Amino acid sequence: MAQILDGTALSSILREEMRKQVDLFQVQGTPLPGLGVVLVGDDPASKVYVEQKKKACKAVGFFSTEIKLPASITQEELIDTVKTLNNDSRIHGFLVQMPVPKHINIDAVIDSIDPAKDVDGVHPLHLGRLFAGNEMFAPCTPLGIIEILKRYNIPIEGKNVLIIGRSNTVGKPVALLFLRENATVTTAHSKTIDLAGQVAKSDIVVAAIGKPRFVKGEWLKPGAVVIDVGINSVPDASKPSGHRLVGDVDFDAAKERASWITPVPGGIGPMTISLLLLNTLKARNNILSNL
Repeated sequence: MAQILDGTALSSILREEMRKQVDLFQVQGTPLPGLGVVLVGDDPASKVYVEQKKKACKAVGFFSTEIKLPASITQEELIDTVKTLNNDSRIHGFLVQMPVPKHINIDAVIDSIDPAKDVDGVHPLHLGRLFAGNEMFAPCTPLGIIEILKRYNIPIEGKNVLIIGRSNTVGKPVALLFLRENATVTTAHSKTIDLAGQVAKSDIVVAAIGKPRFVKGEWLKPGAVVIDVGINSVPDASKPSGHRLVGDVDFDAAKERASWITPVPGGIGPMTISLLLLNTLKARNNILSNL
């Protein structure tokens, strides 16, 4: 039976560590870390994520601001908002919450973010530096994956790691972070032949494919470590909402073969927000040291 990699509990520890640093800043009279979030439109999931980030900032004593913009905003107006945050001395890091309306060229928006404040790690400069092995900020979910493994003292070096998914936000960057930790990394995707066979050979499996319960428990190598990044809503008549969240891994079957596994919810999700805060703290320290 697998042990649980508890992202909620670990996030509480990380946030307490940050809170102590913020308390010290207050004693010293130096600026508090400031995080900004730009929300475009009324996407329900985005609203939930933004609210979670605001609560996390409050819990650790960060300054935070939320800029709500209508879905009808032009690309030029959105970029002007980004430039305002680039120049706001109270804000050390910020992000534009995804998704944005289809008429917005998100690549142009990301390019306009000051890399020193790109705490989401999505600017091309950071992704290029990540490829070179010397990034300033990496995307937060991949960082959370590595952090949870390290905090639970799970060996990475020399292990066979399978990443299922090749997105720019999770799959590709987490593969690079695992390579930096001296793992042997394979990236699988929708065109991979014999995915079950690839899973069976892997010591660590990261599922980030966006399909509910796609990875079957019987595929796993006995004793494998399972990191489930998926967040999928499925019908459940027993819930008041009529649905519940599940991951990309069949959790009930997988926990019988794995040694460690992240739950959904309560696994990588809380870690992502905590690493966003850590990146913001890092940005604050970098910016103040360059003044």
